[in-house]
This record gives sequence, C-alpha cells and structure tokens, in this order.
Amino acid sequence: MVGIALAALSACTSTKLTSSWKADDAQLKKGDKVVVMALLPEKERPLRVAMENSMVEAMKKQGYAAVSSMQVYGPEAFKKSDENAVVSKLRDGDASKVLTIVLLDKAREKTYVRGTGYGPYPFYYGRFWPYYSMWYGRMYDPGYYRTDTKYFWESNLYDLNDRKLLYSAQAQSVDPPTAMRQAYLYSQQVVKDLKKQQLISQAS
Repeated sequence: MVGIALAALSACTSTKLTSSWKADDAQLKKGDKVVVMALLPEKERPLRVAMENSMVEAMKKQGYAAVSSMQVYGPEAFKKSDENAVVSKLRDGDASKVLTIVLLDKAREKTYVRGTGYGPYPFYYGRFWPYYSMWYGRMYDPGYYRTDTKYFWESNLYDLNDRKLLYSAQAQSVDPPTAMRQAYLYSQQVVKDLKKQQLISQAS
C-alpha cells in the first residue's frame, strides 16, 4: 500500500503545448498594447484571473505592454456586446492586439497503473525462480487506478486593426497542483513558443 501511495503522489503533472501556428510575417512590436482575455466558465473565475495575470506578467518581462481584461474592464464587460462594440472598446483603450486564453475542455480520466510488470514468455517461463518471484510479487503488489484531471487550452493572438489571426496555440495540462502553478506554466510555454516562432523578440 505504501508503494501505491508513493506512486500516486509522484503521478506526472505537466503543461505542454501540443501544436501552434503563426501567420506569415506576423510580428508583435514592442509598442503594441496587448489585452489578455481569458474565456472560462464563471465557476472557474479564480483560474481565469490567474491565467490572465500570469500571461500579462510573462509578456511584460519580455518588454511588451500587456494588460488583464478582468482588471481593466471587469468580468462581464463584453458579455452582451457584438464584435464591433468589443473591438471599438478595446481600441479606445489604445489596444492593438488581443490574446485570448480559452479553456476548451476539462476532463477526468481514470488510468490503470500496473503493479509488478509482466515480461515476455522466455524470461519468466524458462526458469523456476523468475516465474515464481514474478507471480509472488504480483500477489502483493497489485495495480491501481489513478484519476487525472486534464485541461485543454487554446490561445489566439488577433490584430484589432485588420481583425486577423496572427498566432494560435493549443496546450494540455495534467493534474496541475494549483491554479497559480498551472497559469504560470502555461504562460511560460506560450511565451517560449512566441519566441521560437519569432513573433516576439528576446527581452533586452
């Protein structure tokens, strides 16, 4: 039982980008003001705040002007607005770009983790002791089920002047320990990819 508990505690937690795309010749200029706008269900508001704040901080560290939509406009500022009204309001605040963070899905998955492994026929059946010890171990080291919580994310960067998509990235988080940790890891992954795609320059 101790082995099972330790294995469960050491279950992998991760946040990684699964794909990304950038429009040809797209680039974010240092003078561009970027509004970071997270779109999550109301019950996930603490996570929404964390995602926006972490992304804003990550962008600012690279020398870019970024602001949180929640902090500047409030949680429901664009709830019943159409496209023209939203774009107009953002541009009135001197924003030229908007970076969205959308929670596409949140799912719980149950995975069976094997106990003592089972090898190929020749190794275990060729001699008595490997065969005996393998089965004896399985009697006292059974497998167990682990439940993982997975978050599926997407971020899009839009130009508010011509209303075109400049960049898109998809990511997955598995069992994040806290909202703050998930937000931090996600923002770091996105900014790292923005550099790789040469959409933003290195901080001076």
